[in-house]
Amino acid sequence: MEKPRSMTAAIAEWRPAKRRLLKRWWVRISIAAGSSLLAAVIACYLLPQQVLTVDSGHIKADALLVLGGGSLEPPQRAAGLFKRGEAPLSICTGIGDADANEACLTNLGVLASAINLEPKSHSTRENAEFAIAILPAKHLKSAIIVTSWYHSRRALACFEHYAPDINFYSRPSYMGFPKAEWNSEGISGYVRVEYVKILGYWVRYGVCPL
Repeated sequence: MEKPRSMTAAIAEWRPAKRRLLKRWWVRISIAAGSSLLAAVIACYLLPQQVLTVDSGHIKADALLVLGGGSLEPPQRAAGLFKRGEAPLSICTGIGDADANEACLTNLGVLASAINLEPKSHSTRENAEFAIAILPAKHLKSAIIVTSWYHSRRALACFEHYAPDINFYSRPSYMGFPKAEWNSEGISGYVRVEYVKILGYWVRYGVCPL
């Protein structure tokens, strides 16, 4: 009659089987993660417009947040949104840019009384932190972020990160959106730098772009 195996022998046989099973699952997970990462890299390279751009579509909010960057496209876009009644108030943010964008808005017919300035911020993170401080004082609960298309994902993620209790939307400008215009407008360099900044904001400040 065959003697029953001891508990020690059964455990000794079970452990290698468990290790083989865990190894197979680890290989599968690694392949899946690697495939997802590769797909993301390919998408970032081939489809930067779709990856970087966030546009909330026609929406109404309490204010427009006009970010800087040296281009007059965002304030021009904001002036159009203001005239269509998407928000009754504009906040221009950024050192140097706030004044330039205010001038552009007034030249395009936006009332000076409908424009507020935040002229001290040096970065997107500071845009968010300093501009957000203005919103509660004016009892504003929602805002539309107006910036360039390639900056819109990081900008929206940054504002949502620092003020999760406020509803933020994105209505970017589309200057240099077609790839045919990238060389003449220098957009390629901005796109490459934007990917680096997105990763840096995620790692350093916890601003998730997803």
